[in-house]
Amino acid sequence: MRKLIIAIDGPVGSGKSTLARRVAALMGYVYIDTGAMYRAVAVKALRSGVSLDAADELTALAGNTRIDLQAQEGGQRVFLDGEDVTTAIRTPEVAQAASKVAVVPGVRQVLVAEQRRAGAQGGVVMEGRDIGSVVFPDADLKIFLTASPEIRAERRWREHQQKGDAIDLPRTLEEIHERDRRDQERTSSPLVRARDAVVVDSTAMEPEEVARLVVLLAKTQAAAGATT
Repeated sequence: MRKLIIAIDGPVGSGKSTLARRVAALMGYVYIDTGAMYRAVAVKALRSGVSLDAADELTALAGNTRIDLQAQEGGQRVFLDGEDVTTAIRTPEVAQAASKVAVVPGVRQVLVAEQRRAGAQGGVVMEGRDIGSVVFPDADLKIFLTASPEIRAERRWREHQQKGDAIDLPRTLEEIHERDRRDQERTSSPLVRARDAVVVDSTAMEPEEVARLVVLLAKTQAAAGATT
């Protein structure tokens, strides 16, 4: 059966990473977390003292950065210039910095080129905020995953609680609204639903239900492609 390019987009906290990892596991595909690439650049910017408002410097930084994504059981490890930063990229500070880095057109140009190379052969599940609209507009299956802001905030808050991060739920909800605004209003690759994307609202669904639905859609798409 032909190996597909599956694009999963959606706002922060919608469950994209969980969904993409599970779909990849069920289908034997490679999982690619594009958001991790922006977070890695953000880590380097913070460490280097580069202003998050300095577009030219951030673009140069991205161009001189090596980011490697290595598959592991249930996910992937992220390496920044050879250093394992899988844990370092998941702090609230880096998350906020990454959302600012991601609005820089030059940074996006550098990383989108890397993402296209990574997924060009198919057999990948790639998640982010502009995969179906910009990175792979011809992806075989596009999913736009969403959920209510309150549910997304609760999910993100629980993630931070499990890691021991000191952050409260009202503040998390404020950050969700701010990230949504920033992602939707940025001039370069704003968060939008691709016209041919399937919208999946996970507000009242369990992660496994969502994953099984997407796998069913993918297999239907692959079978249809095989008969044309």
